[in-house]
Amino acid sequence: MSDTKQDPFAELFAEFGDRLRGDSWQPDVDVFETESDIVVRAEIAGVRSQDLNVKVDGQVLRIGGIRPAPEGPDVKRLHQMEIASGPFERRVRIPIAFERERVSAHVADGFLTVTLPKRQGGPSQVPVKT
Repeated sequence: MSDTKQDPFAELFAEFGDRLRGDSWQPDVDVFETESDIVVRAEIAGVRSQDLNVKVDGQVLRIGGIRPAPEGPDVKRLHQMEIASGPFERRVRIPIAFERERVSAHVADGFLTVTLPKRQGGPSQVPVKT
């Protein structure tokens, strides 16, 4: 018999215990590149735009916020719980140079879309003078 104390939520609700305690979770993300942008799309259904925080820290895009627990009638028995609620944070490293001052974000249809315009430039021809 072990002396370690078990979390009563984990014992009672198995894998649902962390969600009932409000532990953090991570939204699923897609990261893709277009001709002019890097686009990060995060699945955040149920999160209000005022509860979102988007930051650029060097090459890392940080998406954070909180999804409130659903309101409704008192639950008598929990049969399945897959939709996480509570605080979340997701960090995505962006390996391509982008224009930090032109990053934009918008929410629509349960997705947060962050657009990071690629830094224009790169190799250029330098004339050689004689």
